[in-house]
Amino acid sequence: MRLLAGLQRADRSLTRRAASRIPRGAAKVLSAVEEFAESTKLWCTAAAVMALLGGRPGRRTAAAGLGALAAAQLAANGLCKQLADRPRPPVEWIPHDEVADRPDSSSFPSGHTAAAFAFTAAVAPAWPGAGALCAVPAAMVALERVQSGAHYPSDVAAGAVIGLASAWLTRHAAAPFLRS
Repeated sequence: MRLLAGLQRADRSLTRRAASRIPRGAAKVLSAVEEFAESTKLWCTAAAVMALLGGRPGRRTAAAGLGALAAAQLAANGLCKQLADRPRPPVEWIPHDEVADRPDSSSFPSGHTAAAFAFTAAVAPAWPGAGALCAVPAAMVALERVQSGAHYPSDVAAGAVIGLASAWLTRHAAAPFLRS
């Protein structure tokens, strides 16, 4: 019980800090990256570039990334959000107008973060350079979800765990097919 209370205090403190201390210019960049990641546009674009430029290995890597992304979306949005009806951070904690654009669904977990981390973690082992490039916007998406008031930090952390687990499961489930 004390652990849960401590987590709630940390969530509250970190959410307020992220929403109020990130410079306006940086917040605009984070918002633009998140907007491009909305509906998985960023990750599908990255997969298309990998498939076009990487030949057969690039197509396999892109498929692994998209498979992990789909698994993460299913787990985060299709299952976890339905089971955990957590409200979004209170509007009064967020001192800017981005709070008006947040969804009405459960705050827990962050589906955006789950998708970003799943795609990145599935791509990185097969194509480390592409994984490193994807890691930057994935981290930006995670930070933006807290900064905008859409999620608590624990929602984002849970999304990251779901994404990493989805990538691991996808890569290991697909391993026999990728060896041929």
